[in-house]
Amino acid sequence: MYPKIILLVLSVLVSFWAEADRVKDLTSVAGVRSNQLIGYGLVVGLSGTGDRDKISFTAQSLKTVLDRLGVDVDGPVSNYDLYQRGVATLAYDKTKLDNVASVIVTATLPPFSKPGQTIDVNVAAIGLASSLRGGNLILTELRGTDGQIYALAQGGLTVSGVEVSAEGSEIRIGVPTAGRIPGGAIIEREVVSPFDQSEFVILNTNQADFTTTSAITDVINENFGAGTARSIDATSVAVQAPEDISARVNFVSMIENLEVTPGEPKARVVVNSRTGTVVISRTVRVTATAVTHGQLTVKVSATNEISQPNAGVLGGGEGETAPVANAEITIEEEARPMFVFQPGVNLRDIVDAVNQVGATPSSLIAILDALNSSGSLRAELIVI
Repeated sequence: MYPKIILLVLSVLVSFWAEADRVKDLTSVAGVRSNQLIGYGLVVGLSGTGDRDKISFTAQSLKTVLDRLGVDVDGPVSNYDLYQRGVATLAYDKTKLDNVASVIVTATLPPFSKPGQTIDVNVAAIGLASSLRGGNLILTELRGTDGQIYALAQGGLTVSGVEVSAEGSEIRIGVPTAGRIPGGAIIEREVVSPFDQSEFVILNTNQADFTTTSAITDVINENFGAGTARSIDATSVAVQAPEDISARVNFVSMIENLEVTPGEPKARVVVNSRTGTVVISRTVRVTATAVTHGQLTVKVSATNEISQPNAGVLGGGEGETAPVANAEITIEEEARPMFVFQPGVNLRDIVDAVNQVGATPSSLIAILDALNSSGSLRAELIVI
């Protein structure tokens, strides 16, 4: 039996009339955005799961850190790892750093963040460390795309992944080479925002739609007077804002809580070819089309038998055993009816017709692709 196709129908479970949404949920203020930070650091205190002697820059980084702390690492000790065995000291030509790992530290700096506030950081190993569990990140500079330092990170890692191995067996749960430090970075620099400097406040819609931007412009002008807002394009709306920063904040707050009816989204059919999930928006239409679907199956079955002629016949010699293969070939073609789409057929009729024909996920994708290629599908087909 073929797996059942999952059809998720957008807007069928809700009412067919559009509902009003807050401007806050449909737009974002231009310039009010997050910024990505990145840095390189060392995690210490690991239980023998570090980079060992395989990563040269780990040893170089540790030497640099110790130099800054006033620890003299010049001389033979910087090039050799000393192991004490009884009374004899043996020197090796590589530094073994089993408890140290090189990591990349990333964080997201929220808008309007102020110095002294804390943000979460993510830590991931970039060397050969097998686990960061139990490690501590030492002071790491987090920089923006302009090269400036915006935060300093340090602290103990929270690692959810576990890896255990013994006698050739290994069990791994999650990813032990990546961790997180909640509130592990302190903000040192504020990002300059144009929010309090520009004459206008620009509202950018989450999805480009002329109907939505026009509706937002109309509702703002209705509440604050004609000419307060004007549409720039399908994404942006410019709003005349007060110069006083306190009044501007209150003004934007009132705008965000206005309710507006957004435009109907563009008709789309989204197909996930891996899971067989199909999402069809309510506005999908098709022109008059006849569709048939069927599969041709060829089966070849072989029955192997043993034949021994003249065995047991009086006066005759023993029969010679010989294998015999009997092959049977059958051809089956599924009887699938043709269904017809009338002009302007709605979503429910499409779903019912596809379910009646019993199409599998792969066949459904082929049907939708064929409808799109023929120009009968009045929607954008997206296959992921």
